[in-house]
Amino acid sequence: MDDRVFEIIAIALYFALMLMIGWFAFRRTKNLNDYMLAGRGLKPGVAALSAGASDMSGWLLMGLPGAIYVAGLVEAWIAIGLTIGAWLNWKFVAPKLRAYTEVAGNSITIPSFIERRVRDKTRVLRVVGGVIILAFFTFYVSSGMVAAGVFFESSFGAPYLLGMLLVGGITVLYTLFGGFLGASLTDVAQGLLMFAALIFVPIVAVVTMGGLGETITAIEEVDPARLNLLTGGTVVGIISAAAWGLGYFGQPHIIVRFMALRTPQEAKAARRIGISWMVLTSLGAIATGLIGIGYFARSGEELADPETVFLRLSQILFHPFIAGLVLAAVLAAIMSTISSQLIVTSSALVEDLYKMVTKKDASDRRLVLLGRTGVLVVAIVAILIALDRTSTILDLVGFAWAGFGASFGPVILLSLFWRKLTNWGAIAGMAVGAITVFVWGNLPIGDVLYEIIPGFVLALIAAIVVSLATYKRNDDIEREYDEAIAMTGPVPTARVDRRND
Repeated sequence: MDDRVFEIIAIALYFALMLMIGWFAFRRTKNLNDYMLAGRGLKPGVAALSAGASDMSGWLLMGLPGAIYVAGLVEAWIAIGLTIGAWLNWKFVAPKLRAYTEVAGNSITIPSFIERRVRDKTRVLRVVGGVIILAFFTFYVSSGMVAAGVFFESSFGAPYLLGMLLVGGITVLYTLFGGFLGASLTDVAQGLLMFAALIFVPIVAVVTMGGLGETITAIEEVDPARLNLLTGGTVVGIISAAAWGLGYFGQPHIIVRFMALRTPQEAKAARRIGISWMVLTSLGAIATGLIGIGYFARSGEELADPETVFLRLSQILFHPFIAGLVLAAVLAAIMSTISSQLIVTSSALVEDLYKMVTKKDASDRRLVLLGRTGVLVVAIVAILIALDRTSTILDLVGFAWAGFGASFGPVILLSLFWRKLTNWGAIAGMAVGAITVFVWGNLPIGDVLYEIIPGFVLALIAAIVVSLATYKRNDDIEREYDEAIAMTGPVPTARVDRRND
């Protein structure tokens, strides 16, 4: 049997599993809270793996190993910054956000939470937040569709359009029907698949090369500097790379997992699981890139595309069926991110824009239907954009990450840890963050210093200054703030049991 057939069978089985999970989640989705937040019933492990899988995308399996393969360990600073940012996010933001979003009117989206937290009556804040999410994520999803099309084109020689529609269609199906729970449960399966692939590929490669010592020698024969974290980097460049970690505080598709936990106290267990997964998979990706340097130098093979180092090693080292599962892991990374972003954009359409415009109460059935329609509409627009590959640039991922991190990050932190944040302060922070990222990213200096740094700093300053100028004590806000703090403390057993039901 042809090797390609084994790989296709493995990927077909993976697709079937994703659809089965989506159907299971569909049977458990009854109302909008279920569809958008899984009824706030995610277990720690599910929340942790879901956050990790939806975060990393194809960058972890292709982008990072490829960058390491080309430049060496100096490219690992992004992974280091992301890991530190993720730990801080789980440690300080997760429990407080889970508690506060329930206290503040049981908010199910980031804009609706901020609006209720600062008692914004103008609706400007919610519109600005919804538009930011809608605009950035539509293009973010589109970049994922492009990645899927390119993946099938390069791996199987299939038409770009076919690959994009196949991956996009299956992802939309399980997200459309399964909602947040479907996206989260598929993320768990995808996260485990990514974990297994990133652990076994470098281990088998090292064994094949004759052990760790021989592998290091092979890398040093090419260039000893590739094993140095500082060689080839500048101070500003390293700071810019590590600054990716700042973005975590404002990524809607990640922090929404915090809101879906059963209790604030379970953020601790989720943090341990999530960070362990992140550290091990990042180390696996880095190791794969380094090993590829020595392996392909000795074999004499030159990679046309450095970002295929992970895929090429798997095809060489494993049986075609196993290699197909590794290819499925790459698809898992792409699809998990797309599904999470579709849910967030859908929630922005329904909760932050539709409800605000109509100002009418709608049935749960209607709202869930609207949520599913939102997923479909965003996906169709993203696919239309992706039809022209030149209309989406890989740098857009970093640009969107900076946009979300700068516009939402400072406001989220201040809303959770500073009593005096006001509606005008939050609006100013979001606007300044988004505008700064857009302007800075299009200036020549944007190639030197990552735009999230000035965007985050200026947004933070704007939010604080405007809040101090407009602050007036509100007893309801003070009461909610204290209640959210109390919820993050020890929780009664009865409360935990009720969450487990």
